Amino acid sequence: MAAADDPHLSFAAIRKIYDGAIAVDGVDCKIPIGQFVALVGASGSGKSTLLKTVNRLIEPTSGRVLLEGKDVVDLPAPVLRRRIGYVFQGIGLFPHMDVAENIGIGPRLAGAPLASERIAELLEWVELDGGYASRMPGELSGGQRQRIGVARALASEPRLLLMDEPFGALDPVTRDALGKRTRALHDRLGLTTIMVTHDMAEALLLADRVLVMHGGRIVADESPHGLLAGAGGKIAQALVAVPREQAGRIEALEA
Repeated sequence: MAAADDPHLSFAAIRKIYDGAIAVDGVDCKIPIGQFVALVGASGSGKSTLLKTVNRLIEPTSGRVLLEGKDVVDLPAPVLRRRIGYVFQGIGLFPHMDVAENIGIGPRLAGAPLASERIAELLEWVELDGGYASRMPGELSGGQRQRIGVARALASEPRLLLMDEPFGALDPVTRDALGKRTRALHDRLGLTTIMVTHDMAEALLLADRVLVMHGGRIVADESPHGLLAGAGGKIAQALVAVPREQAGRIEALEA
């Protein structure tokens, strides 16, 4: 078992090239156990591509991804993915299955179906009552469906949670509430979490560490406090400037 200060996840010289275009350009990074990392950058910066190399939805052109010290290619993809929670913007609930079936599909496919009590517990974690277990996805709001997506990602008791623009399609109030709940679950369950987001304010408020990508590379690796204090360089500070300028405009309106 890895020690508390060992990397939970390591990217070693990861490159991904599509038809001659470099999407990820030699990324090296280590993420400790228990850290909440936000991966930010403009569209096309490589952040989602890098994230998907972890659960092998994308195979890197070169380099290695190590999960708890072991190369992810050494595990069959279905086995690897059962060890990793994955939440994405599209949610991907099966419309012909009720909520309980959607939440429990991973454990069921692994031969360990969940009891109704476990389904109820997972729903409670995302602040939904047990009555939602029998509902169909078409009966739910976007925020409720995304909560089910988080519950499904946690159903197999992963230690690593990957989130790819998980709240981007939600209204601001729901987005804020679900972000806070996800951070609370991260702390409660002792997860290691990597969240791709284009929203720097969200990254600053939720993460322990912010990685800024540009042109397929990590160009800044800072704490939220460091970024707010001016660290990280021009590209990172351009991203920080957006929520800072918005806050200033709101203050001016109040005045």
